[in-house]
Amino acid sequence: MTAKVITNATIYTGKNVLENAYMRFTETIQEVGSMANFEAKKDEEVIDLSGKKVVPGFIDVHSHGGYGHDAMDADPEALKLQVRGMLNEGITSYFPTTMTQSHENIEKALKTIGEVAKEEPVIAGIHLEGPFVSVVFKGAQPEEYIEAPDLEVFKKWFDLSGGLIKVVTYAPEHETSPAFENLCYELGVVPSIGHSNDVREHLKTSKATHATHLYNACHRMTHREPGVPGHVLLEDGIQAELICDGIHVHPDMVRLAYKMKGAHGISLITDSMRAKGMPEGKSELGGQTVIVKDKQARLEDGTLAGSVLTYDDAFRNIIRFTGCTIEEAVLMSSVNQAKEFNLTQKGALQAGKDADFNVFDNDLKLTATFSFGRKFS
Repeated sequence: MTAKVITNATIYTGKNVLENAYMRFTETIQEVGSMANFEAKKDEEVIDLSGKKVVPGFIDVHSHGGYGHDAMDADPEALKLQVRGMLNEGITSYFPTTMTQSHENIEKALKTIGEVAKEEPVIAGIHLEGPFVSVVFKGAQPEEYIEAPDLEVFKKWFDLSGGLIKVVTYAPEHETSPAFENLCYELGVVPSIGHSNDVREHLKTSKATHATHLYNACHRMTHREPGVPGHVLLEDGIQAELICDGIHVHPDMVRLAYKMKGAHGISLITDSMRAKGMPEGKSELGGQTVIVKDKQARLEDGTLAGSVLTYDDAFRNIIRFTGCTIEEAVLMSSVNQAKEFNLTQKGALQAGKDADFNVFDNDLKLTATFSFGRKFS
């Protein structure tokens, strides 16, 4: 690939902010520095980004689909199209997310994702959401397929995925959950509290270090029982996912999480489903009819069923809801995820990292995304 260099940009590296800076790259980043030290090289493409802001590419560790496709479709070509759609909203690393379904359907999806990931490096992991969840807070997870964590089944699924499962959503209150947590650590999988009816006193014994879509589909927080949200907010060692669409979580509750956890303790997700990027009307999730109206995706009984949120909207919303800086939003959209899931080539703009980055104008409108140095818009 011909070397390229962006110039005159404000670059948020993930560690600091460089005003009036340049970044030279091919598939990976060669150097980042001040324009005062810039020297043009022969035969390289110069991209003037005067007045623009550059941030690391977004990492979405929880999204079922979008643009007419779903990870559970187990269709290789559809999954590739799904990933291409994600690039247009700034997602340069993506965890296709499964859901509670029959073992047969989950296994087909895991094998397909694992195979496609070999040729589509934007796929950086898999999020297994269910079936090891609670029937009490199943959300949009089909109840007939919910079960307690099964260690042998999970080991089989991990192998089927090619070791690509990076995070699993489960309910810690199941009798088999403690042994399951230990297995997760043996396999290098992050255990995530979600769709759980557990209480604070029991959760103190859990080894979970991640929380699936904080506040949603879990035991509520009240003045007499902190529940799942209270536990997550109180524990520094738990990374909290947030769906920042203003629908799943009230903006004030987003602000509460930000004040309690800080920017280092939050990971923005979309939890999007196939209807994202599509016209409003009927859609589908896990064999269930979903009605999309007014940017909300709901089952026919009114239950929220994932989102149609784009990641660039989530990025703008966290700034708007909390008043955080762009630098802090970069932590919540890239840096934290790369650190938690050991994505060593991602989450920062520095020499040697993959050339994954987004370009925003002064109004924070996404104008371009680069994935491994290739431009998408």
